[in-house]
Amino acid sequence: MTYAGPRRTSYPRPPRGFRRLRAVAVAAAVAVTLTSCQGAFDLPLPGGAKGDGPSMTIKVDFADVLDLVPKSAVKIDEVAVGQVEKIELNGWTARVTLRVPKSSKLPDNAIAELKQSSLLGEKYIALAPPKDGKGVGTLSQGDLIPLERTNRNPEVEEVLSAMSLLLNGGGVGQLAVIERELNNALRGNTDEIKHLIGELNTFVGGLEDQKAEIVRAIDMIDRLAARLAAQKDLIARTLEEIPKGLKILADQRIQLTQMLQALSRLGAVGTTVIQGSKKDLLANLKLLGPILGQLNKAGDALPKSLELLLTYPFPDAALGAIKGDYTNLSISADLDLRELKILQSGGGPALPPGPTLPNLPSVPVPQVPIPSVPVPQVPTPRPTTTKPPANPLCPPLCTGSAPGDQSWTSLYGGGAA
Repeated sequence: MTYAGPRRTSYPRPPRGFRRLRAVAVAAAVAVTLTSCQGAFDLPLPGGAKGDGPSMTIKVDFADVLDLVPKSAVKIDEVAVGQVEKIELNGWTARVTLRVPKSSKLPDNAIAELKQSSLLGEKYIALAPPKDGKGVGTLSQGDLIPLERTNRNPEVEEVLSAMSLLLNGGGVGQLAVIERELNNALRGNTDEIKHLIGELNTFVGGLEDQKAEIVRAIDMIDRLAARLAAQKDLIARTLEEIPKGLKILADQRIQLTQMLQALSRLGAVGTTVIQGSKKDLLANLKLLGPILGQLNKAGDALPKSLELLLTYPFPDAALGAIKGDYTNLSISADLDLRELKILQSGGGPALPPGPTLPNLPSVPVPQVPIPSVPVPQVPTPRPTTTKPPANPLCPPLCTGSAPGDQSWTSLYGGGAA
């Protein structure tokens, strides 16, 4: 029995007009589809959660987004809350537009990280508050998370590449060489190594004890650097003026040398003078000792006695008893005119000898030039015609109040008591 194959069933062919109508319908459907589709990104793809509440869009800059695609998930605390809407090039970085719900309440300084759901899983963007926990403000519509607050996890390909570099003649062979050289260096040097470790321990302990001082020194250096930076212009001008000053010093080198030589000679002369007058100076100081001692004993009496000069002949305490511009004073004098004539002629009994002063060393008086000062012209007073007094000793001493005599009290405007 032979097998002739499957039996072919024949169907009636549709009429030619119907086939043409079907081809036109298929062409029209394809045209409509092509006009409404701009690319593969316009096709509905599965992605992250869209959310039912109000949402907002934010932008994130990444240095590298790897194989992240639109419609990828956006997660907060490992919970999908939004999705990636658009990825575009911004200079040398990638700018990703995210749609997240307004109820997320992320701070304005939030961070973004590109992660992977599993070893070979899809990529997603994780949003989180800053790691230090110091959130500022609230993330709102149109905000941008800059490049310094974004990061990404290492790729599996990068890990495998680094591992292959280590295993394929990279680091393993070098580790063996390092181990062998360390064994050769440490063999037979046990005591030295122990001593070195002890010294290092002591050194590290000293550094630990001086940690506060080291930190303070570093802070002072930082403050000094800040001050130098603030006075940078002044330092630059000073450095520019230093060559000019050095040039002036170089030009006046001869005068400076002569001045130093003259100063040296002056010092030698001064030393000679001091050494020569040392004995006389000491003697003068010894002789001044009794005088200074007596002045010290006088104490407060000396300045009090000098107060009388301003109110002579009355003491300062008597001013409280004077009422008005006058004071009453009465003086009685008993004089012999013959005794006054003897005193005027230089006669009279000799006075007893006073105490003799010690012989003081002669000190040369330096000749100081006295400048000539012009003396102002003072008008000469005109003499007044007064009646000569009856008593030739009045004034200054008047012994009576006869008519024509000027008494002591008349000179001061007062009357006799």
